Amino acid sequence: QVQLLESGGGLVQAGDSLRLSCAASQRSFSAYNMGWFRQASGKEREFVAGITWSGRATYYADSVKGRFTISRDNAKNTVFLQMNSLKPGDTATYFCVAAPADTVVTSNIWNYNYWGQGTQVTVSS
Repeated sequence: QVQLLESGGGLVQAGDSLRLSCAASQRSFSAYNMGWFRQASGKEREFVAGITWSGRATYYADSVKGRFTISRDNAKNTVFLQMNSLKPGDTATYFCVAAPADTVVTSNIWNYNYWGQGTQVTVSS
């Protein structure tokens, strides 16, 4: 079992930055690809970003490309999401996810075995 705990959400103004963190309980953290999804009120959950187990490859939704950066620190069992130039449309609950490293990083929610509880990000205009 992998337990994921997100932190770093909050209320910010448009144009501000936030850094989300996700701490994983599993010692073999590097055996997992990691990612972030988000869900806005009344909308479906959507892929935001993903990173391979080694950190060598990253993937982004078009809506966040150039503004968000995903990274990981395998020594600290933590994955990060740096969010810059935030927009009101980024308002959502952000979820950290994990999938075994032998899978492909995709935007498909069913690809991810483990989910955190989520952290709320609210961007005011």
